[in-house]
Amino acid sequence: MVRILLDTARKLALKIASYGAMHLIVAMLVAWAITRDWRMALAVGAVEPVFQTIAYSIHDRVWHRIERRRMLSGVEEASEAVTARLGVMTPEEQMRAHGGHGHHGHTHALPRSFRQVALKTVTYGVMHFAVAVTVAFALTRDLRIALAIGIIEPLVQTVFFTVHDRIWSRIEARKARRATELAEA
Repeated sequence: MVRILLDTARKLALKIASYGAMHLIVAMLVAWAITRDWRMALAVGAVEPVFQTIAYSIHDRVWHRIERRRMLSGVEEASEAVTARLGVMTPEEQMRAHGGHGHHGHTHALPRSFRQVALKTVTYGVMHFAVAVTVAFALTRDLRIALAIGIIEPLVQTVFFTVHDRIWSRIEARKARRATELAEA
């Protein structure tokens, strides 16, 4: 149990650190492109990612809990499908278990739907915009520059966030497959 907790903490720390490094580079480049001032770009690049990384870790934890709940409900649905296939549930029980809709043997091989990924990305973008504008305004005291950084930087970061999140999802899925293969061997 302790090993699992340490492994989970290590993975989370690596994920947050990789996000922070990616964010630092993108924030500096965007701030420099807007201000053409390396000092301001370095200030925004050094300060804004710290606050974004804190906000990201909170955002990621919330979404991890949401995904875990959905996965658990998917396990329950899968167990109902198995009992239905074994003939343990009558067709009437199947209809009742699925809210009046028949169960047609669909798979839950991909627990993360496009809608869920899109919603996670949108909530990240909104959070990022608010933090970016606040930090940029605190550093520049110029509302136009703060809004420009607050609009452009989160759009660029949202694209990188989605790529970052998908890469980590694939890494975690690959490790889970390996663990399952080792357990079955």
